[in-house]
Amino acid sequence: MSDPEQTEPASAPEPASGQAGRALVVLGYLLAWAVLAGVLGTALFLNTDRAVTVASHDAVITPTLSSEVVVNTGPVLPDLRLDSGSRLGVEVQLGKTDAESTEALVARYGYLASQPDGVESRIRSSLEDMALEAAVRGALLAAVPVLVWLLIGRTRRRELLAQLPTWRGLLAVVVAAAIVAGVVVPWGSTEQDEDDPSREWTTLADFLGPEVPLPDEAARLEVRGDVTTSQTRRLIESAVDTYEKSKTFYATAAEAAADLDLRTPAEDETVAVLVSDRHDNIGMDKVARAIGDAAGASAVFDAGDDTSTGRTWEAFSLDSITAAFDDGPYQDQRWAVAGNHDHGSFVSRYLADLGWTMLDGEVVEGPDGSTLLGVDDPRSSGLGSWRDETGLSFEEVGDRLADAACAAAEDEGQRVGTVLVHDANLGREALRRGCVDLVVGGHLHVQSGPDPIVAEGGDSGNEGSGGVGWTYTTGTTGGAAYAIAVGSKIRRAAQVSLLTYRDGRPVGIQAVDLQTNGRFEVGDYVALQLDETSEAAAVR
Repeated sequence: MSDPEQTEPASAPEPASGQAGRALVVLGYLLAWAVLAGVLGTALFLNTDRAVTVASHDAVITPTLSSEVVVNTGPVLPDLRLDSGSRLGVEVQLGKTDAESTEALVARYGYLASQPDGVESRIRSSLEDMALEAAVRGALLAAVPVLVWLLIGRTRRRELLAQLPTWRGLLAVVVAAAIVAGVVVPWGSTEQDEDDPSREWTTLADFLGPEVPLPDEAARLEVRGDVTTSQTRRLIESAVDTYEKSKTFYATAAEAAADLDLRTPAEDETVAVLVSDRHDNIGMDKVARAIGDAAGASAVFDAGDDTSTGRTWEAFSLDSITAAFDDGPYQDQRWAVAGNHDHGSFVSRYLADLGWTMLDGEVVEGPDGSTLLGVDDPRSSGLGSWRDETGLSFEEVGDRLADAACAAAEDEGQRVGTVLVHDANLGREALRRGCVDLVVGGHLHVQSGPDPIVAEGGDSGNEGSGGVGWTYTTGTTGGAAYAIAVGSKIRRAAQVSLLTYRDGRPVGIQAVDLQTNGRFEVGDYVALQLDETSEAAAVR
């Protein structure tokens, strides 16, 4: 019989050397996973492409380690190559476009090249997304062999290693390598005939000849193409001329905007930039930003018609306005609606993906804690829709907008601060009922107002009804005479308006016009009187 007091000896603590060894093993596994994840992620990234819209084309971009940006334009125009300024490069294969002629397309190239921020931002963000996806996929794939190695155990690993010199072991290695190659290595080939002498790279200066003066920025640009006729040279000369004129006009305007004599907001005031009817004129985006910075603005309203047709090829315009207001205080203070020329849902979806708050008939918080309401122009989709309901006319959408404004005013006990629409007439009913302080829009391409509207308020029992509201239509920011404003300079006066807020309510408006001769005209600051009397008027 055993002694009842006799017990099993307590297990001795693991030696420090054993713990250190275990930690080294874990560290080794993590290091192996990290190295494998890096290799696989890099391989996946470099062998991945993505379809995007670039320079008004459907395009495919592919990252490279060439340290160059290569744009393959197709069989007619020369390909382009430029040093990327980093170890990473990118190849851009241009596809179809909606340009009506080669001349129009080449002119568009020159214009876009003069204002590259939007295009660069689109390519950069696409590459960043591709890199992140490749890193995640690489990390997951790298975890598989490490986990398998751990799961099969030491004994089984020895057995498998012993099988490597056999034909079964060799077959297993070949199959595993084939699987990895099938996952990582792309199928197909983009190989080009580099031996063709007509496709050798040459500088743009040599291609055009000494008689064509080039801007300094084009000194490093190289071209390659099968067509070297005088017609091709003439088209490129035209693009260079467009580039030079556009860059000079808008760069000069943006520089001059910094010195404008604009009203300085008080410490308790917030200023919002109002743009509308840009119609693809990306040259004005830096000018609008410069005006906003000079006025101490920290928010931006986009009243629509950023495009001429709402087609995907016009994504460059949406990329550009986003790039112009994508940093500093503007980054989280951007609101927009689609205009009647922004046909369909593409513009609204694209801007929303870029971080804009797209107004959809519900009250949201606006600048300075104000309340903001808006909706896309019902004529933009051709359906006259109010959110999910279809078949509504312009007037009916205006009535629904007024209903939403008055319901919000009743709930909050105060009128909605601002209604942002493309056509200010869409907010007329809300003003008539006395449920909103200010309605702003564009559409007319010329300034109208600000004008006081005395509310009737007779058929509205909402809190905040009655008193005086204001309506204001800003001119075309793109300087558009028609539905499209792409060009080396503005076709008519381009306008940017500045809205001032205090204590959550709009209190003033100032308009700034850029004339076709490049000179600015600064309008008077108009103080908005929002008292409850019918005698309210603008104080200029």
